[in-house]
Amino acid sequence: MNRKSQTRVRSSLPQSRHGGSSRRHTARPASAHQHRGNGLASGRPFDAPEDWHEPQQNGKLRVIVQESGEGYRHVVTPAEVRHRVSQLPVEFQHKLEVIQLSRMTRKRQLFPCYGLQWGSSVYLYPIEESLEELYVRAPRPAQRIETEMFGGRWVQDGPLWRLIWTERTIRDFYLNNVLIHEIGHINDDRNTNFRERERFADWFAVEYGYRASRRRRA
Repeated sequence: MNRKSQTRVRSSLPQSRHGGSSRRHTARPASAHQHRGNGLASGRPFDAPEDWHEPQQNGKLRVIVQESGEGYRHVVTPAEVRHRVSQLPVEFQHKLEVIQLSRMTRKRQLFPCYGLQWGSSVYLYPIEESLEELYVRAPRPAQRIETEMFGGRWVQDGPLWRLIWTERTIRDFYLNNVLIHEIGHINDDRNTNFRERERFADWFAVEYGYRASRRRRA
């Protein structure tokens, strides 16, 4: 979702011990986790929100891995995303051609997001090595519900808030929420309004991500 920040601060709080790093966090706005990039789903190559991958229409899925960037890490592997895509109904797999595990840049540190769809490609972004994200405000109810559905844990840290993941929960969140949400955008041939496109992708992620994954575990 295109929820841009209102304030940003640099925090001197060190990263968690299990992150293995003393680098400084960028404390992000409380809603930044759902920043999807307004309008990028219908973007053109010269808009350049990402590396453009020209559609090949050959039925083959490519997975591209970039270096995550210092202090960040990718939380899913090419094999995991390929396997997750293969579990979708066949009719939802055809239009997806590229999944790119993208690098973290300075710009994306200011406008953080987990995933983005552009054309026939999905881009998944790395998060902090510690698996802890730092926010300047308490999470909004919708944000808290969504992240806690996948096991994210919110802890207040003075005036800031930490969103804490584990290896298992962050992988679940990416594979069954972020990835599926962006694939939903690729398969939305009906909506052109940004809000309607987001509603469809949210529904798609719940139906074919969260619920489908829970049914398989039952």
